[in-house]
Amino acid sequence: MAAAYDYEDHPSQPRPPSSGGASGDVVGYDPNFVPDSVKSFVVHLYRHIREKNVYEIHQMYENSFQTLSDRMFKDTPWPSVDAIASYVDNDHVFCLLYREMWFRHLYARLQPTLKQRMDSWDNYCSLFQVVLHGVVNMQLPNQWLWDMVDEFVYQFQSFCQYRAKMKTKTEQEIALLRQFDQAWSVYGVLNYLQALVDKSMIIDILEREKEGLEQFTANDGYDYSGGSNVLRVLGYFSMVGLLRVHCLLGDYHTGLKCLLPIDITQQGVYTTVIGSHIATIYHYGFATMMLRRYVVAIREFNKILLYIYKTKQYHQKSPQYEQILKKNEQMYALLAICLSLCPQTKLVDEIVNSQLREKYGEKMSRMQRYDDEAFALYDELFSYACPKFITPSAPNYDEPLVNYNQDAYRLQLKLFLYEVKQQQLLAGVRTFLKVYSTISLSKLATYMEVDEATLRTILMSYKHKTHTVDAEGKIISNADIDFYIDDDMIHVVDAKPSKRYGDYFLRQIVKLEGVINDMDRIKLE
Repeated sequence: MAAAYDYEDHPSQPRPPSSGGASGDVVGYDPNFVPDSVKSFVVHLYRHIREKNVYEIHQMYENSFQTLSDRMFKDTPWPSVDAIASYVDNDHVFCLLYREMWFRHLYARLQPTLKQRMDSWDNYCSLFQVVLHGVVNMQLPNQWLWDMVDEFVYQFQSFCQYRAKMKTKTEQEIALLRQFDQAWSVYGVLNYLQALVDKSMIIDILEREKEGLEQFTANDGYDYSGGSNVLRVLGYFSMVGLLRVHCLLGDYHTGLKCLLPIDITQQGVYTTVIGSHIATIYHYGFATMMLRRYVVAIREFNKILLYIYKTKQYHQKSPQYEQILKKNEQMYALLAICLSLCPQTKLVDEIVNSQLREKYGEKMSRMQRYDDEAFALYDELFSYACPKFITPSAPNYDEPLVNYNQDAYRLQLKLFLYEVKQQQLLAGVRTFLKVYSTISLSKLATYMEVDEATLRTILMSYKHKTHTVDAEGKIISNADIDFYIDDDMIHVVDAKPSKRYGDYFLRQIVKLEGVINDMDRIKLE
């Protein structure tokens, strides 16, 4: 499974093989040469940013930048920031934004050098410092602000994976890693994201919105009074960034806690950008799955997969399209895992269920057997669909150099498969409970070929494994079949009682009679 895991997820598009690794290595690349089309691009983008013309900024950012990249910079970087600075009045903030796009393009199309990774970190630090402590009087599209946070976390993940492959490092690279040991540190990344959340006061804004005192979501995060949306929306997306970082670290409780201010059961600013919407639900669903909140995970995966199914044709020309398809496939794999561990097909829409059966129907039936083949399938699906876990700490450079980029992944896989192993006996219990409404302990023990004391232990394990603690600290059930024991008799109950449709119709009849009586009292002239 290492080969499937080793692929590094990029938020925009897969990286094609390139002829050179760095801007200086690309044959024929002149960082100081600015084509007329690029000159026109930066001049117009700068003007639109100064005028706060969000529509035009979005068109240039989403379309023109990609078009120019495909046409002129397929395997070379864009011109350096120094080369274009004179065309934009040497504006400090615009140059920081340009460099952010420059590095993002470099990561997508080429292989960044260690020095470029360090430079990108410095640029993000400078950009976030301006946002946090300066006066930012501009409006930027949500897409761009989301991409900033998304790329920031991606480059952190990429750096940790890069640093963990120590066997291939040269002495110069090791010396540079020692020298710039604070670049892309986990504390630095978390501190910047948390600082953006705190300084933006986004949590208070969302609370005030619930009381009808703010219009943040209604305005999609934009400030129509002439102010700036940059800090507030960066703070908002940073909560999703924190969830993602904590998932990469395997700290699911903290990740979900960071996302609490955003009500993901409702439409929000995170749903205005398809990449943000998918990343939020993917990491939220994965974290809840790892915490055994399978019902919650199934519901959210079902909703986002249905949404992607209905809307993906509108994103075919988007640079995010390949990433949308990849995350779509990964979430189907996670949904297959959740439904195999917690059979709750009633929670899944017919369209999603049909797609799921087409992709994983055969594997899901084999995963129910809990033999070696089933564990291999759980291993395969988890390895394909999990985040690219990282070890954030630097290596001990004085010890023999080894690759440790797979260590965090192997640990999470081991914990997950241990959980799957514990479900093995529970599958047998559930099979019998589905058949009987009442059965004696002795009879069930005979069927399962265990003694009564062992059966009681298994039943207690079933209770424990089918219940978990939700975000509010309440115990919730994942089971579709539940039971209680009374005088050595097991009484089976449906954990999800069927709706009482009769009561609903009776209430509607009473309402209708009231309407008819009101109409009878009206005298027509």
